[in-house]
Order: sequence, then structure tokens, then C-alpha cells
Amino acid sequence: MRIIHVVGARPNFVKIASILRACQNVPEIESVLVHTGQHYTECMNKAFFEELAIPVPDVNLEVGSGSHAQQTAEIMKRFEPVVLKHNPDAVLVVGDVNSTLACALVAAKLGVKTIHVEAGLRSFDRTMPEEINRVLTDAISDILFVSEPSGLENLKREGIAATKIHFVGNVMIDTLELHRAKASNSRILDDLNVRAKEYAVVTLHRPSNVDQQEVLTGILDALAEIQKEIKVVFPVHPRTRERFVSAGLLQRIENLPNIVLTEPLGYLDFLKLMSEAKVVITDSGGIQEETTILGVPCLTIRENTERPVTVTEGTNILVGIDTARILTGYRDSLSTTRVCTRPKLWDGKASQRIVQVLLDAL
Repeated sequence: MRIIHVVGARPNFVKIASILRACQNVPEIESVLVHTGQHYTECMNKAFFEELAIPVPDVNLEVGSGSHAQQTAEIMKRFEPVVLKHNPDAVLVVGDVNSTLACALVAAKLGVKTIHVEAGLRSFDRTMPEEINRVLTDAISDILFVSEPSGLENLKREGIAATKIHFVGNVMIDTLELHRAKASNSRILDDLNVRAKEYAVVTLHRPSNVDQQEVLTGILDALAEIQKEIKVVFPVHPRTRERFVSAGLLQRIENLPNIVLTEPLGYLDFLKLMSEAKVVITDSGGIQEETTILGVPCLTIRENTERPVTVTEGTNILVGIDTARILTGYRDSLSTTRVCTRPKLWDGKASQRIVQVLLDAL
């Protein structure tokens, strides 16, 4: 059974690592790894492959950046010959980035079975590019692997046949659990001169937050207040740094005395940083899941989430983009002890379940 596994962006690397590892233990599966090159900087690429022991990709499409239309089209143009050459039994895509949809479309139009890992997640916000990618990928997939109960409900409502849907758990948690002990040895806290449970971690990258100067300024206003009370570590996404520069806000944030700006971090360093944080402030989907398992309060700077189990069972609090709400959420997170549980099947064995389903189905 030959499967082409597709990765393109940093969140994909974390998800694909555990799937490839599980496939390596099964001689019936031959894996071909294709990297679209959607994320191509050293800090978002090579370091993750090395730390997560992901094999060197068999193919790198090297598409680089561009508008959503340009990037999606370029991936499709470059991926089609790869599928024709390797003649796989299936193409496996993960997550919700442009690479996910582009490669799923190519596979579906060539009549190759399409597998979507992390299917069924919905924010119900069609202004999010990721939501469009999720909905369309699920609509054309043959096998859909679901990470949380809401995904089952969403796919059923959208008319996806129950025989295609498999609730297997969360592959990101497989990777987290596998690397948790190793990450504990990271020296990142010493490197940044911070002490456990005495700092906040911030990540920010969504276009809805960083592309609008008014919104970005409001978030920065909240961080300016928070850093008066606690040190704030902020690994800055390259795109976010560009927006700080174009909005004339970079100097302001650099002048805030208790904010530590860093380049994006590798997986192990960032896992260590999250696990020892007092609170995490983010607009990332994956971090909502990881903080739930780590038991660290998470403030999500969004009005919605496609991962509701992190709110109902985990440590996640939706605080929106309003400065006052962010600050209220921050103070509530420090003063309130929430009872959180580990979501069903987030046990580090999702990838093993995926492989078993693939053996049965294909």
C-alpha cells in the first residue's frame, strides 16, 4: 500500500511526525513524503524535521509564499505530476492549510483515495481561510479521521457518510507525549532568563489579528498592560513581524521593558516554554490543544474556535480581540482554578488507530 503523505506548514510537521512513525512499523505500508514548501524558512522547516525525526522529504515542491489563490494553484500544478509518477493507493493530508486543500483536490480529481487527518473541525467562520480549506477537504475525502466529538457532529450534519468517518483522537498529542520528556531538558528558560510559572507566552499570526492595524494595536495595548505584571515571552512569526513594521508598531513593542521578543522557536524549546508558562496567549489552533494536555491556562484571541473540546473540557478561554476582554480573561485565568480533563482518545495512540483503519480500508 503506497501512501503519499503531504506536509506544507509548521503545524503539519507536528501532525505528520507521529503518523509516519506509526506507518514505519507496518511493512504493508510504503510512505512517500511530499513537502509543498508552503513554510520554507529554516526556523519553520529544518529544525522541526530534525527534532521530530521526520524523514527527509522524497519530494519538495518548493512553492514558497504568495496569495491564497497563487499558492493553492502552484501547489496543484506541481503536485499533480508527483501523484502521476508515484501512482499511490491514497494521498493523506493533515490539518487545514492551503497545502491540505490543494493536494486533496489533485488526488480527488485523479481518482486517488483522499485521507484527511483532523477532519470535521469547524469554527463556522467563513472569513477564516482555514475554514474554507477544512470544509472543502472534508467534502472530497474518502476517509476522514476525527480528533474530537464535535467533528463527528459537524460531518454528520454536512451529509458525510458515516462509513467514511473514524474517531481516532488527536495526532498532535501523540507527538507531544512522545517528546515531552526530551523537551523537559531544553535550556530555553535559562536562555531567555525566565523562571517557571513566572512568565506568559504569546503567539500571534492569524490575518484577522495581524493584518488590521486597529486590531493589532488593541492586542498590543493588552500585552502592554500584562507585561507590567508578568514577563511576556513572544516568539514572533515572520509575517507578524512584517505587520508590526508596516503598522509602525515594532519600536513600541521593542520598548516595552518586560516583553522578550524572540525568533520562532523549535518544537522542543517551545514545548518546554509552554509547559512551564503561567499562561499562554495565542490565536493558534494547535496550541489550544497542547495547553489542554499540559494543564496550562490558554487565552485564545479569537471570537470562535474550531476546537470546542479545549473550552468545554480543557484550559482554553475565548477572549476575543477587545483589549478589556483580553485583560479580564488574563486576570480570571490567574485567579480561577478550572477543572479540566483529558479529552477522549487524546492518549498518544491516535496514529496507531489511523494505521489500523488504513490497513482495514485499503
